[in-house]
Amino acid sequence: MKIYNSLTRKKETFKPIKKNQVGMYVCGPTVYDEPHIGHARSAYIFEVIRRYFEYKKYKVKFVRNVTDVDDKIINKAKEEFKTEDIDNSVKKVAAKYLSAYYKAMDELGIAAKGSKIKEPKASEYIDKMKDFIKILIKKKSAYESGGDVYFDITKAKNYGKLSKQSQEAMQAGARIAPTEHKKNPLDFALWKSAKEGEPSWDSPWGKGRPGWHIECSVMSTDILGGEFDIHGGGLDLIFPHHENEIAQAEAAGKKFARNWMHHGLLTINGQKMAKSLGNFITVDDFLKEYKHPNILKFFFLSTHYRNPIDYTKKRIEEARKNNESLLTMMNKVNSFFSRHISVTKERELKKKASQKKFIFRLKQFEDAMDDDFNTPRALAVLYDIINQNLTVIRHKQLLSHEDSLQQLYDTCRIILPSIRSVFGLDLNIPPEMGGNLDEKFETLIEQRNKARKEGNFAQADKIRKELEQKGIILEDTKEGTIWRRKI
Repeated sequence: MKIYNSLTRKKETFKPIKKNQVGMYVCGPTVYDEPHIGHARSAYIFEVIRRYFEYKKYKVKFVRNVTDVDDKIINKAKEEFKTEDIDNSVKKVAAKYLSAYYKAMDELGIAAKGSKIKEPKASEYIDKMKDFIKILIKKKSAYESGGDVYFDITKAKNYGKLSKQSQEAMQAGARIAPTEHKKNPLDFALWKSAKEGEPSWDSPWGKGRPGWHIECSVMSTDILGGEFDIHGGGLDLIFPHHENEIAQAEAAGKKFARNWMHHGLLTINGQKMAKSLGNFITVDDFLKEYKHPNILKFFFLSTHYRNPIDYTKKRIEEARKNNESLLTMMNKVNSFFSRHISVTKERELKKKASQKKFIFRLKQFEDAMDDDFNTPRALAVLYDIINQNLTVIRHKQLLSHEDSLQQLYDTCRIILPSIRSVFGLDLNIPPEMGGNLDEKFETLIEQRNKARKEGNFAQADKIRKELEQKGIILEDTKEGTIWRRKI
């Protein structure tokens, strides 16, 4: 397995610190607003990566933090709870939007809490952050100034190695605010002195609260140890957040993360998503319009995680059609096996599957995922399975062709569950898709196929439109015409 390491800017063979174990830390949500589809992409990317490691028999320790102490949360608390105590109102805002995040991830079928995920909150780690800061001060990598504590970046080794920037270039764009008392424009706050109207905690440097960067260094090393396998997040976090995490951790004597993974950002029709632009799409908005979580997942999987992804109606419609094709195939396969295949016959097919005659599809899938989690290539394997199996089902001579029947069994009963387990796809058939096609619709499809064969395309189009009005969508593929119900 090879993974692109943002630190070295190249793909590297993955070598875990502990055999068959993976420690992963991912920067999670700052809970001050409704979760949007950009949050969903980040969560889903690392969910698929975690699932694939588990599929490869690794024991995964997965940590995703929750930032529940932050300027944005404080500002939202002042907006929503103007007359309440700031400590209580901040807690209410954080609880409200963390609950919304959990609900959104649950509806998408993405693990957000429970036995597979450790999700520490910043507010739970204040004391350990203070202890970490004391270590940095003792090692002379941090200094107190005016009630604040800053990290001294001149004491950091190779500061800028993740973002590939020189200190001179970074300093050119850095500024010291009038309220700051730091030595160097690039020095960053580890502890911020208390301000009126903000929550605060006691500390050796006076009342205040931790800076943002310190929480991830503390949580990750506390749970995963001083060195761990993977640290992940969005490209926008490389600088300054992840760069500062490295500086803090290494200054405290930690080896920190071996591999850094960063995903591209999401845009809406080529623009950054923002409420001011009217293109802010929450997970709830998406599901109200498109219903099925698979559609968003197909959209995310269609682009490699390191690349940016642009949300457009056209691309979502493609994802919707792909989901319908998958569910149509599952509906037809389940119906076929229940009507035509006995328990004895299915046992025979299962036994023959051990010969792995058709398991090359699984190898194609694994080869794609082993290549830096190349989901578009892995997804192509799934689409190929869908198209081939729909073709197999349509063949009238299926029962007399043992190879076709074995292929159908192997791909749907062995290979497809493996792909589903990694991608977290929902294969349950919606009620509106259930059942077989009515005989009158089958007849119309046969009439249309005949018309197309005879070159009578006007009649063929007329039948297509008639079927579409009745909720039956036809798709002409190189293997023939397939149908699906409109959902």
